Amino acid sequence: MKVAFIGLGDIGLPMARHLVDAGFEVVGADLNAAPRRSLEKHGGTVVDDVADLGDCEVICIAVPDDDAVTAVLLESGLVEKLAKGSAVLLHSTILPPTAPRLAEAAETHGVSVNDAPVSGGAARAATGELTIMVGGSVPASGRRVLDALGSVVEAGPVGSGSALKLANQLSMLASLQALYEGLALATEFGVDEKVALATLEGSTGDSWVARNWGFFDELARNYDASGTPVEFRPWSKDLWDIVATGRQAGLSLPLAALLSQILATAVEDHAHHGGKKES
Repeated sequence: MKVAFIGLGDIGLPMARHLVDAGFEVVGADLNAAPRRSLEKHGGTVVDDVADLGDCEVICIAVPDDDAVTAVLLESGLVEKLAKGSAVLLHSTILPPTAPRLAEAAETHGVSVNDAPVSGGAARAATGELTIMVGGSVPASGRRVLDALGSVVEAGPVGSGSALKLANQLSMLASLQALYEGLALATEFGVDEKVALATLEGSTGDSWVARNWGFFDELARNYDASGTPVEFRPWSKDLWDIVATGRQAGLSLPLAALLSQILATAVEDHAHHGGKKES
């Protein structure tokens, strides 16, 4: 099966490479030359123009935000070149209304669109162990690709996968800020950071963030290396999306609003300076 993968970033590239390993014919597209070369060396092929991907049966999109997703699928003319029955999988973290809007536009061309954001990080992407939150009913061709990438969670109708991903992000990022503050408190009074983290793992304060301490430091530095602006990093962009979604839905999300103002600075400071005095 021929699969297009648009967006070969920190998570997209290992996903695309894993699909090659799983036996798919993968054609990649990205604005940057380095990930294109990496995919080619791994056995994939690349194109310069996404409009040249019209012969692919499944199209995976992992670009930075809603505007980029819309540009790739609609404004490029790609959707008009896809064969009827083609499946588009949106792996980007986007606003819940975006996938239904794109699905409606693509339906006139006989193309399905499902939101399918992922969680787990680059290491799990490389081994096909992601958690994939899917909105809507995915065609068999798309499901084959998703099953190769990880474990599929059927969240509900189109758009619900994006909502579930934002819920995951809020929980994770709130845990991160809490851990910054908790460790600052403990170490201020003489507790070694390693002792504090080990204690949390066996206590009620345990979290994925605590058990993977250092993950966000490494991720921030990887974003630095790839030239990803801070505003497109999850501790900025995803929190803004959460706040916007809550506002549109009439939900009160005060913690998300606070995190959107303070967390990005805390993450970047910790990644680059050790974060001795996060607040």
